[in-house]
Amino acid sequence: MKITNRKATTRLKRIFFMVSGVIAIAALGLLMLDLIIYAFGAIGVFSIWFIFFLVADYQYIEYIDEKNKIVLRYYKAIGFGKNEFNSIEFPVAILKNAQFENSIFGKLSDLTLFIKTKRGIAEYPTVSLSALPLEDRIRIQESLRKILGR
Repeated sequence: MKITNRKATTRLKRIFFMVSGVIAIAALGLLMLDLIIYAFGAIGVFSIWFIFFLVADYQYIEYIDEKNKIVLRYYKAIGFGKNEFNSIEFPVAILKNAQFENSIFGKLSDLTLFIKTKRGIAEYPTVSLSALPLEDRIRIQESLRKILGR
């Protein structure tokens, strides 16, 4: 099974940068018209807009569970500068646990994977599934539960 949110993250990026550009142009126009209070208001709106995307932590996700292997590729969808691409890849047999955490009424969701190693249990960094539709999150959860035998 392969699940990806390439189109959704592309749309999120476009929306973020277009709205940010409109807010920045509006703030600049208000500054040029000596409407300082309104310009600061626009800057405040941009700050809230940016913090929302920072907290939501939308990420590009590609989940594959084929050929007795789990592959999870991800990177931040919204960010400035160079993207840091990450990949988690391991055989299905060493998966020990998969922990899903939902917050803000299930709108934000995180996944943490645990695997068996020679030294004990290893925990991978948490991956945000917030940019995935609910149906895809459920499919990933069911896939991992099936692998774990739950």
